[in-house]
Amino acid sequence: MAAKTIASAPEDVRWLTLGKACRVLGVDESTLRRWADSGHVRAFRTPGGHRRFVETDIQELVTGRSRDGESYRELGDMAVTRIRRQLHRRPVQDAPWYATVDETMRSRLRPLGRQLASLAADYLGRRSRRTVLLETARELGKEYGHELAASGLPLAQAVEAFIFFRRSLDDSTKQASQRQGLSAEEAMGACEQVNAIADQVLIGLTEAYEKPPKVSKKAKG
Repeated sequence: MAAKTIASAPEDVRWLTLGKACRVLGVDESTLRRWADSGHVRAFRTPGGHRRFVETDIQELVTGRSRDGESYRELGDMAVTRIRRQLHRRPVQDAPWYATVDETMRSRLRPLGRQLASLAADYLGRRSRRTVLLETARELGKEYGHELAASGLPLAQAVEAFIFFRRSLDDSTKQASQRQGLSAEEAMGACEQVNAIADQVLIGLTEAYEKPPKVSKKAKG
């Protein structure tokens, strides 16, 4: 859904830039852009093409999170820290997918942990619009799948790379559950919900390999 222009926006409102809105929500910019494009949150554009968000809309998203959602907002930092630590260890560096993907592609893959965690935290905290979040996760998987396929990485190795990120997210979810003092049943439920998000990312990734982007004849020549 295309963003409306500022002229069509509500009057007498306080505006937030994309960066400010992301800091309030605790998500990265690519996640908020996808939410805006899917209609999960309203976005308006300035004449120069920059996104602006109504402050009350963003605050409603924040207050709409349940206690569980707030408990898991630290998932992003925890997952990224764990991923960075493990990327420098021998077992990961010896994996076939790690050797195949160059440093440029690895740097583009690193944010996957944070993006997965941001989606998972919001999914945990929302009782509605979860379908939108699952669709967003699937699109995220497609984005990474197209990049990995274009780099020449075989599908099996792409799935192996995804499993690495997923394990880091699983471990971070368990750690966050312990910090929040959740019961075993609550922690298990949180892991199941995080897995629902991760499943959609994996489906999107494999779909990207099955249906690569069409290349025009002009581009081929």
